[in-house]
Amino acid sequence: MNPTIPQSTIRNPQSVMSWRERWFPNHEWALLLMLLFECSVFSVTGTNFLTAGNGFEIVRLSVEIGLLALALTPVIITGGIDLSVGSMMGLAAVVFGALWRDAGWPIPLAVSVTLLLGLVGGGLNAALIARLKLPPLIVTLGTFSLFRGMAEGVTRGIENYSGFPPEFLFLGQGYLGGVIPPQLFVLLAAIIGYGLLLHRTVIGRGLYAIGFSAEGARYAGIPVARRLNLVYALSGLAASVAAIIYVAHLGQAKSDAGTGYELMAITAVVLGGTSIFGGRGTVLGTVLGLLAIVILQNGLRLSAQPAELAGILTGVLLLATILLDRFSAGLRDKAAMSDKLQFVDVPECDPLRSQRQTEVCRTPSEESEVKNSQVAVLSTVILAAALIVAGSNWLLVRSLRQESSSGAATKDASSASTANGRKLVVAMMPKAKGDPYFISCRQGAEEAAKELGIELLWDGPTDLDPAKQNEVVEAWITKGVDVIAVSVENQAGISTVLRKARQKGIRVVTWDADAEKDARDFLINQATPQGIGYTLTDEAARILNNKGEFAIITASLSAANQNEWIKHIKARLAEKYPGLKLVATKPSDGDRDRAFAETQNVLKVYPNVKLIMAIAAPAVPGAAEAVKQSGRADVKVTGLSLPNMCKPYVHAGVIESFVLWNTVDLGYLTVYASRAVRDGELKRGDQTMQAGRLGKIEINGDEVRLGAPFIFNKANVDRFNF
Repeated sequence: MNPTIPQSTIRNPQSVMSWRERWFPNHEWALLLMLLFECSVFSVTGTNFLTAGNGFEIVRLSVEIGLLALALTPVIITGGIDLSVGSMMGLAAVVFGALWRDAGWPIPLAVSVTLLLGLVGGGLNAALIARLKLPPLIVTLGTFSLFRGMAEGVTRGIENYSGFPPEFLFLGQGYLGGVIPPQLFVLLAAIIGYGLLLHRTVIGRGLYAIGFSAEGARYAGIPVARRLNLVYALSGLAASVAAIIYVAHLGQAKSDAGTGYELMAITAVVLGGTSIFGGRGTVLGTVLGLLAIVILQNGLRLSAQPAELAGILTGVLLLATILLDRFSAGLRDKAAMSDKLQFVDVPECDPLRSQRQTEVCRTPSEESEVKNSQVAVLSTVILAAALIVAGSNWLLVRSLRQESSSGAATKDASSASTANGRKLVVAMMPKAKGDPYFISCRQGAEEAAKELGIELLWDGPTDLDPAKQNEVVEAWITKGVDVIAVSVENQAGISTVLRKARQKGIRVVTWDADAEKDARDFLINQATPQGIGYTLTDEAARILNNKGEFAIITASLSAANQNEWIKHIKARLAEKYPGLKLVATKPSDGDRDRAFAETQNVLKVYPNVKLIMAIAAPAVPGAAEAVKQSGRADVKVTGLSLPNMCKPYVHAGVIESFVLWNTVDLGYLTVYASRAVRDGELKRGDQTMQAGRLGKIEINGDEVRLGAPFIFNKANVDRFNF
């Protein structure tokens, strides 16, 4: 201290801070205003948005990502990052499932070992970062792939653990008093714990100091390595806790659990004001950032707006947050420089001071231009991608709507309505909105809705994600729709929430793929699983002349309908075609590029394969392109797909034939059956029903059947346009 300068002249940052700076040091007040704005808008546009039930539902949907976001807050405050938390969720989920089902361990012991696994995984990150001084981004990017690969290794990409006891499932699916979700208390405990750690302990102040300057913290006597060990170990532990809740919520443990959750968690943290430079952030900000994202998603669904809009608006909010952070950092730098010029002797920076006090010691040279520009560019790319996806989907659906409206019959234009005079609302969900198969189904659904005067809500995941299907159904329950029609991705995972819908008086039908029988009223079936499996096998036998090896490219290894088809394919092989050999079954995740890559691998690993049987719509052209590029004229492709996707490969001779039904008619029939179920016109025991232009449709028990599958080939494929 310079003795010539009175101590009173040295500015104490804490003494001049306003109440707003003390309570909202990182502009959390702006996010709070944004939340209030969101709630105001959705209270007007969203049905039943401002209800206690929806409030608890928002919290329930926040838990898994909320736990990850809270764990990442101190990690990012120290200037680090952990990209492996989502992959650790997947690994923890399948290890828990394997310990319970395969090893026969009791649930409490399996949970304990799973939590220990999370600590070990977080400890691995900590050892590489704190002890070996490796960059956190590189380390956690490596463990991101390592943990996910281990999860897929445990399950061999096939296993799907389900059938957990009701006592365990209550943690993720139950409600205390019929309203409060039990996992709420887990999230509250994590918020309180991390709040105390960061804002009320010496350890927390040390974490801010490390983020401000790790070297300065070491000189101040802070055990930097030990503190980093702590935050990364806690991050792994939080991922394991999130995995346990995820399994209880969904009723299944899969290797893809938590996919993409790390990005959502990081978004919530950064949106909440935690600096990507380190040294600044609050638990309050993270919670507000999390709520901003979840309320946005929930409100858009209740307002019947496109789900893609949530990604776009989240990207806009994130970009705005980064720009605000950059602007604020510039103001702080100017203030710091002004202080240095004003005082002859500025006290040394004390790394143990509060977050706001340490910030005045930061100089502009310590701000990382690279970090800021990278995040800004990344956010811009994500935003642009979201806009492209949303725009392309909108244009495609708009064109289908125009085709449907131009050719739709209007013979039954009387408006279907409920007892209170409003339009009947049918909420219809595909497995994946961007899949051309389901886009063509939507065309028929909208045609039927127009004929019947029904309000049709069409929403669902953009890819094969059973957790997202559950979220959408929960939103529809809150909205109070009349009928829910779901193409089920995971039977065990969605059945619980469908039962909840039925308990609320909502009629439930499934289409394309079934849930458990007690979770729905009727199944709208395109054909019997046996009929599909047998037809595919018979075509394979015809193409291979009853002898040879073939491989299957399916959608996902947990898809109930595809697994049923495969079961009947194997049965048909054993019964009638001993000369045919199925050598591999590979997933495509409903993605054409993944099917292309899997087919390439099959052709290399199994050189004697002469036929690829792709049983997902995008997989057939993907497999055909791989065969075409390989130059293997001796290999043919068959499967299930849409005519417009396959025509070029059929004419090129790569696709010998493929099997399907009229997907437009499937969507059309689903809406007609939904209306009939709701009005009491379709009941168990009925033999037939009338379905508009389709005429009389067969009913077998609790299944409404579209008809037998159809074989497309070069002779007839040009007659079809869907």
